[in-house]
Amino acid sequence: MTEEKNLSRWFFLAALVLTTLLFFRMVQTFLVPIVLAAVFATLFDTLYQRFLRVFRGRRTLAAFFCCFALFLGLIVPLYGVAHLVTLEAIHFYRSIEGQVGQLVQEGNAGLVGRIRAIPWLSKVPLEEIDLKGDLQQAAAGVASFMAGLINRTSRSTLEFVVLLFITFFTLFYFFRDGRTMMRKIRFLIPLDREYKNAIAARFTSVARATVKGTLLIALVQGTLSGLTLWIFGVGSPFLWGVVATLLSTIPLVGAWLVLYPAALVQAIQGNYWQAGGIVLVTVIVIVNVDNLMRPRLVGKEAGMHDLMVFFSTLGGISFFGATGFILGPMLAALFLVLLDIYSQEFKDDLDGTATLPVVVAPAAVPEPPAAQDETPPAG
Repeated sequence: MTEEKNLSRWFFLAALVLTTLLFFRMVQTFLVPIVLAAVFATLFDTLYQRFLRVFRGRRTLAAFFCCFALFLGLIVPLYGVAHLVTLEAIHFYRSIEGQVGQLVQEGNAGLVGRIRAIPWLSKVPLEEIDLKGDLQQAAAGVASFMAGLINRTSRSTLEFVVLLFITFFTLFYFFRDGRTMMRKIRFLIPLDREYKNAIAARFTSVARATVKGTLLIALVQGTLSGLTLWIFGVGSPFLWGVVATLLSTIPLVGAWLVLYPAALVQAIQGNYWQAGGIVLVTVIVIVNVDNLMRPRLVGKEAGMHDLMVFFSTLGGISFFGATGFILGPMLAALFLVLLDIYSQEFKDDLDGTATLPVVVAPAAVPEPPAAQDETPPAG
């Protein structure tokens, strides 16, 4: 009877594993919106509780209006930003195309000649560099990139709409039935209660750190970068401010990748005080925003080292795409909390090596030096 019961359990476990793998394979396309919905449900649970009190415990109405408020507060501004970025990107492309054509026509009488006249470039063999050909190739490359970007954007619009719908559809049910789902999931996890609480606490802290901290830092740096470029007369400041915002989501990278090249371009064009102003604002203000805010808002709250935050963010972006700056650190945090559980669960086995007797081969033990008679010789 016992053998039949064990066989039945093994068969059930095999069927469960196979079904789980097939189910995961079936829904893996929707994992990103599901995880995003879980993150937003965790972050905005306080807002949902307020709606729940307003509607006197009616969870369906509270979840619907909470999702609607988030849609208006997050998606509508993002749509406006995307529209302005598209307009400035088109204007920037047209202006660059015209400027490159003008530089090619002017030759040494224009900017190319001023570059060749810079004193500290006198030792560089600029005569061997085909600046006209390079500028023409650069213009062709920019045109090809912009055409490909517009093509990819038009193709991905439907995908974005579908992703957005699935995220908010899932978020509605996470708000309404999230606590019941969590109780069932926690019941099915074969871990002690303290370990389950540790995983849930780490998930919440990392979600708050990556979303609130990283986005806040990126918005501050991007806004300051756009204002700096606008003050010092750089074209398309809104576009470059958005680019600086996106770069600021990556630890140890930041907005300086936009600002320093902008200062270099200003210096080449002869606008030395504008270039110096951009560099000073970048060094004194914008870089220090990242240095001061990130350790406190991201690394400290997430309980991860800055290096772990850096690699998990980059790895998450390369693996999950644009949402990787959220999903990457969360996966890294889950990995770290599982390591902590492993160290606690197998602490005796890990420390057991210290209690084992150390066996050393006799030949490896050096003989002690001969004892010397410390008795002073007789007078």
